[in-house]
Amino acid sequence: MINNSPPTEITLHSQSKSLELTYGSDSYNLPAEYLRVFSPSAEVRGHGTGQEVLQTGKEQIGIKQLEPCGNYALKIYFDDGHDSGLFTWDYLRNLATEQEHRWRDYLNRLQQAGYQRQG
Repeated sequence: MINNSPPTEITLHSQSKSLELTYGSDSYNLPAEYLRVFSPSAEVRGHGTGQEVLQTGKEQIGIKQLEPCGNYALKIYFDDGHDSGLFTWDYLRNLATEQEHRWRDYLNRLQQAGYQRQG
């Protein structure tokens, strides 16, 4: 289901390094690490199916800045210098509603790669 509606509220929480998205009465708290490892950029996603690059070492990442892009997306500037890839409203909502499943899958992929998360 495509939902190109932006969140009714977007709050950057610098202290907890997270982004809070509100859709009416529903609220989602997305950690910066989660957003960074699921960035829609080619650096993370690759240039096609099966070319995804497992992101490691992003446990302490923060968000420096948010920039709306037209009426369809949000550009997120991370404090590791990563700022490519636009988070469309539809993609952000999917990240919010599928957070538990996506995060569990990411942690499994880290474990399979032999990576130990720090912190």
